[in-house]
Amino acid sequence: MPGTVSPIRSLSPLPALLVTLLLAGCSGGDFWRTRDDMRNDDMHSWIGREATSSVGIRPSQFQLTENERQLRDYAYPLIEPPHSRPAWKSVFGDYTPIASPWRQAPVFDRTAYGRALIDEPHRTHASRYAQLIDDVRDDITRFELFYSTAVRVVDLDRKRSASMAHMSELSPRENADAISRMQENALIVQWVQQCLERRVSSYRWGLERLVLQAPDGMAADADRLIGELAAQTANPPVAANPPVIGRPITTRG
Repeated sequence: MPGTVSPIRSLSPLPALLVTLLLAGCSGGDFWRTRDDMRNDDMHSWIGREATSSVGIRPSQFQLTENERQLRDYAYPLIEPPHSRPAWKSVFGDYTPIASPWRQAPVFDRTAYGRALIDEPHRTHASRYAQLIDDVRDDITRFELFYSTAVRVVDLDRKRSASMAHMSELSPRENADAISRMQENALIVQWVQQCLERRVSSYRWGLERLVLQAPDGMAADADRLIGELAAQTANPPVAANPPVIGRPITTRG
């Protein structure tokens, strides 16, 4: 209508700016949380590509199976060092993959977890013990989830390997992609195994320093759980020997 002022144009510069910021915030998720559409089914597929490229193997071009995708999802929290991403980053920060320890080859510092645990503000030393116990218990749960999936993936890779010898008109590209995928899956299992061994070492160092600074009866519970995780790590249900090119890794009998 003539003489009618558009509601948007009638806003003063400051409210208009606020509207723009709010609309932009909506596209990034409520209160700048990572949007759900940023989390897709293949958000951890980079783990396999990183593992293969780090040792000079061409990544497979095959799409991930449901089990292979789950293997990568369960691997992520185990290859990520404890306390490496503060809680506020998970809420307000965008999702970013962690850096591969294989590619960057940093010196492993078994004291980092314990020092962070001790230096972070806590009301009591008991809360530090509780945090350590929770972290180890979470890893035991993750261990079971990851390796139950790894057993399925390894078994299916073994069947894949056996069937390849009987396939007709198997192209060189298909053969290479199948081999690369088996290698990729095997390397992920090895990566997790390496990280679990490091976690156990870090937890033990942290517990030793807690006992030194503030002896508490909770130390016995923490030591028991670390021992349980160490025992599982020392005898995983999937062999972590270096995989042979073209052959899948094997499950333990």
